[in-house]
Formats: sequence, C-alpha cells, structure tokens
Amino acid sequence: MATESPRIVGPRDGQTVFLGGVDARFLIGGEDCENRLAVVEHPLSPRALAAPLHRHHREDEYSLVLEGSVGALLGESVVIGQVGDLIFKPRGQWHTFWNAGDAPARILEIISPGGFENYFRELAAELSAGTPDPQRLASLWSRYEIDMDMSSVPKLVARFAVRFPAAPH
Repeated sequence: MATESPRIVGPRDGQTVFLGGVDARFLIGGEDCENRLAVVEHPLSPRALAAPLHRHHREDEYSLVLEGSVGALLGESVVIGQVGDLIFKPRGQWHTFWNAGDAPARILEIISPGGFENYFRELAAELSAGTPDPQRLASLWSRYEIDMDMSSVPKLVARFAVRFPAAPH
C-alpha cells in the first residue's frame, strides 16, 4: 500500500521529456500507487502526429483533452476530441492520436495499469542519442508489449495533414 501523503503536482512540476512534437510530463508514476495507474501530460505541437499506429497489450489509455483539439484513430473510427472530452483507447486496439489543430494542444493521459510511463523515458533517451537504432526500438517495443506499425506514418501524415516528428513547440 502506498504510504505517501496527499500532494499537489503543480503546472510546472514533474519531469518533462521531448519525443518529437509531443512532450511527456510525468505527474504520477506507477511507483506512486502500486502500479494501478500513471498520469502523464502530453503537450502537442500544432499538427503533430504523436505516434505511428500502435497497440498496447497491457494498458488502457484515457486521454482528457485540456487544450486544443485532438484527433484519434481507434481501429477504423476517427474521433476529434475538444476541451473536456475524454478519448478512451482500450488495450488490444490499434490506435494513434494527433493535434488536429493549428494551435498547441494538451491531453492528460491516464494509463492503467501504471508502468508504461517509463516507455516515454526510455524512448526519449533513445531519441536524444540521434537517429534511433531500429533494433533498440524493436527491443523497447517488445519490453513494453506494444506493436508499432512504422509503415503507417506516411498514410497518417497524408490523411490527417500532420507532421511526424513535428517541430518542438
């Protein structure tokens, strides 16, 4: 059982890593709550595609739109979330998401169970080292039990008028 006292995570608190058009700011890690969940804020640059088409085998994701408009492809369905909308991305379903507007967007991502937030840390370290090594990326995806379809990027870029990776905001 977690023994920490209640706390406030302020708007500038938490470590932030850059992932190429989307950041990850860590608010609550799995280690804070027996891995029941993690909470990560994702600021998105205008027209940024956050990730290639992918699916998680262990986690569900809940994305609360805090700013801007956020598009998501969930299986064959496309949704556009506005401020206050919650986008549910269940495990086992192919999905991606992007900033659907020309201004910055932000989502609060709740990941259940926790632990997957560490994927963002490891990915950021890989990206900061220069051109990512395909074998190291494949190993990372395997450790976190995600399938990643890198070949989906050109189609997603064309279909949704987005950039990947996008310039930092």
